[in-house]
Amino acid sequence: MTWEDEAKEIAARRVEAKAQGGDEGIAKQHAKGRLTIRERIAHVTDNKSFQELGEGAGAPEFDDDGNRTGFTPANFVLGFAKVGGRRVIIGGEDFTLKGGSPNPAGLRKSVYSEDVALQYKVPLIRLHEGGGGSVAGSGGGKSKSRPVGDPVFSTPRFVSLAKTLGTIPVASAALGPVAGMPAARLVSSHFTVMAQNAQVLIAGPAVVERATGHKMTKEELGGPDIHTKSGVIDNVAETEEAALDEIAQYLSYMPQNVYEEAPVIPCDDPVDRADDKLLSIVPRERRKPYAMRKIIKSVVDNRSWFEMTRRYGPSLITGLARMGGRPVGILGNDCTYYAGAMTADAARKTRRFIDFCNTFNLPVIALVDEPGFMIGPDSEMSGTIRAGAEAIAAVMNGRVPWASVIVRKVFGVAGAAHFAPGGHVFSWPSAETGALPVEGGVAVAFGRQIAAAEDPDAKRRELEEMLAASQSPFPRAEGFSVHELIDPRETRAKLNEWLDWTWPTLQHQLGPYLRPMA
Repeated sequence: MTWEDEAKEIAARRVEAKAQGGDEGIAKQHAKGRLTIRERIAHVTDNKSFQELGEGAGAPEFDDDGNRTGFTPANFVLGFAKVGGRRVIIGGEDFTLKGGSPNPAGLRKSVYSEDVALQYKVPLIRLHEGGGGSVAGSGGGKSKSRPVGDPVFSTPRFVSLAKTLGTIPVASAALGPVAGMPAARLVSSHFTVMAQNAQVLIAGPAVVERATGHKMTKEELGGPDIHTKSGVIDNVAETEEAALDEIAQYLSYMPQNVYEEAPVIPCDDPVDRADDKLLSIVPRERRKPYAMRKIIKSVVDNRSWFEMTRRYGPSLITGLARMGGRPVGILGNDCTYYAGAMTADAARKTRRFIDFCNTFNLPVIALVDEPGFMIGPDSEMSGTIRAGAEAIAAVMNGRVPWASVIVRKVFGVAGAAHFAPGGHVFSWPSAETGALPVEGGVAVAFGRQIAAAEDPDAKRRELEEMLAASQSPFPRAEGFSVHELIDPRETRAKLNEWLDWTWPTLQHQLGPYLRPMA
């Protein structure tokens, strides 16, 4: 006697599980221009590396004689895989079954995803499309038993969700409508990306209209234009495939967990490469803008710049890059937005990014052109000073090596968010530093003198030129207020020399960061 019948049953159920919502459900998914969850997993993971967890989880159907007539699989697909040769846990809702709203087995697998990633201490990838719970319950309203909930001694499911943020890299994608609990999971990540045709919602249009009277589409409630500016989403990709590729690129910079160092890769870009364009990229005219991203791309390894959260708090630039093959976090000012001033959103963006770099032991390079906090009534109403002080506190409480390059200006309290304790400071000859920008400082300190002058505009220009000369970087370098005043063309070489010294220190501070990102 053998177990051949049971083995055949196992094989049959595996086939039915991979059928997902059936041919009709898959056709509807493709008609919307969307991939199925299994197609998404296959795209982002290394070829044939996916090993499913709970492939047989689901609900069988039987006839009156006890013969199985069908099988509805769990509508959350989960498993081990590799991305770029490195181990990950990956999972996501199957929208072809119940629109991704969890059936009982799907709910258990989705809850387990954080636990298994923490157990093996590997990055977690979530691919979201679907809603949360239903008033009909996970059984679709078919069961007459009353809901009793989890026992009082059970561990809240948010515990493992929170622990992942301080232990392993978490990257999530919104690849369709994402609402309720999946939306909460989406944003409980270190990196979030959404496809152009996706939406992220606390609740859908029907619930919003019933509760508030607002009649809106999913796109108006939670499309990319909304959530790239709200800070909910870091990046937007034109297609699902591009979104999945961004997740793979993001993870290539990251360690497997907080107990390991970030991966260093071979670098064919000379570490002492000098770019002559840097000598003229900052205009001598103090109010004329320039492109900070061109400086970043010139300084870091070729083709290594990966920007995140571009449209939220746009006066601050954040992203990942490599220097000599080593992953680093990049913080910079974009003077084309509010002259680079720190708004409340930019401050919150800074704090989140710095906490992230500290969590995963990524050295920070700050390219500084900070005129100070954004001023005016809107800035006061948005709580800029509080958000800014919290960003500064995140920098002061940091543990990672830090290098600052003063590209143009550093004024006011907000400037402190670009210089960590023990940080290494370089200065370009275009740098200006002081308590206030010259224009504002002259207006405050010399208002009466300017008003009394025969030619007030000429007097203002004279005073501004005099004070601008006093903010030259040369006296600061002479007084050892910066480590070194450098030729802009030396920036890449100097930063790589600094990293040669500081990179070995990272091994001494691995492990959880006391202020993990939240």
